[in-house]
Amino acid sequence: MAIETLNVSIVGGSGYVGGELLRILLFHPGVRIQQVTSRKFSGIPVSFIHPNLRDTTDLKFSSPDHIKPCDILFLALPNGESMKNMRKWMEIADKVIDLGADFRFRKAEDWNYWYKSEHTFPEVLVKFVYGIPEINREKIKSAKYVAGPGCEAIVSILCLYPFVKNKIIKNFPIIIDAKMGSSQAGSKASWSTHHPERSGAVRSYKPTGHRHTGEIEQALKVFSPDLSVCISATAVEIVRGILVTIHTFLNGKCDEKGIWEILKKEYRNEPFIRFVKMDQGLYRFPEPKVVMGTNFCEIGFEIEERSSRLVLIGAIDNLVKGSAGNAVQCMNLMAGFPEKTGLEFSGIHPF
Repeated sequence: MAIETLNVSIVGGSGYVGGELLRILLFHPGVRIQQVTSRKFSGIPVSFIHPNLRDTTDLKFSSPDHIKPCDILFLALPNGESMKNMRKWMEIADKVIDLGADFRFRKAEDWNYWYKSEHTFPEVLVKFVYGIPEINREKIKSAKYVAGPGCEAIVSILCLYPFVKNKIIKNFPIIIDAKMGSSQAGSKASWSTHHPERSGAVRSYKPTGHRHTGEIEQALKVFSPDLSVCISATAVEIVRGILVTIHTFLNGKCDEKGIWEILKKEYRNEPFIRFVKMDQGLYRFPEPKVVMGTNFCEIGFEIEERSSRLVLIGAIDNLVKGSAGNAVQCMNLMAGFPEKTGLEFSGIHPF
């Protein structure tokens, strides 16, 4: 059955996330990419910046000043940028999906606290739906404006959600050990992402106070108001991927069978959740390498009976399920497309 074709545009198409959006949307049967903007590279073919798209498209970057009306507008801008022109973006497109952090919080004071700046368009925060389909699917379907979650936030929320919702774990401590690939820092080079400094490093760059803490707590406090999360983030020598190891403590007795039942209860029919817990083999638990290029979130666990500790393990590709792929999944829901459209890639092995 043919599906309606929508005109979509991408503002901020020259970064890594913009490139992933292009890669996915170019093969999506329900969209036509109308424009891809970049102020720096205006007039230059997109394949010059995204060489994997050679011979795939003849699109050129255009200036964001010349953006035309479209059905759906993706914003792939640095944090703090989309709010500056959100009135304009809302006038240009019927539906807006913002992949940055600007509209993830419901309250301006939360943005102010975690991002150390004043929110300049707080009156529309409540109009944005937080874009995690596995939790907010029905809200996303009817939404005009969606805020894509942070990459570290979404994998942590997806791991924790079944157990917080069903009161299986204690509200504190919940300690997230996040190991992050270099692409989560974006395409703009810095001293810390300079290859000689990054290569071979296992760098603890945010032991406390990670700003995705606020997102995770906001999403999960709906089910447990007293919940508190602590994050320690480490940069590791991979380009794509995030691995979270989350230390939680059981509220009472719960065996492995009970954990499986909770996971299946919440995620049995989710198209992009994979459970990974094996007794033997090389990839016994979630591994970022396995989900590279895919929209999957892998979730595994282990129980330590002596301490009543439930260790949750999650892996995603930060550029796909952590950003661009998840945004397309949201678009599919908003537009009435089958949810998996354009996102069927299962990954490759070996890599």
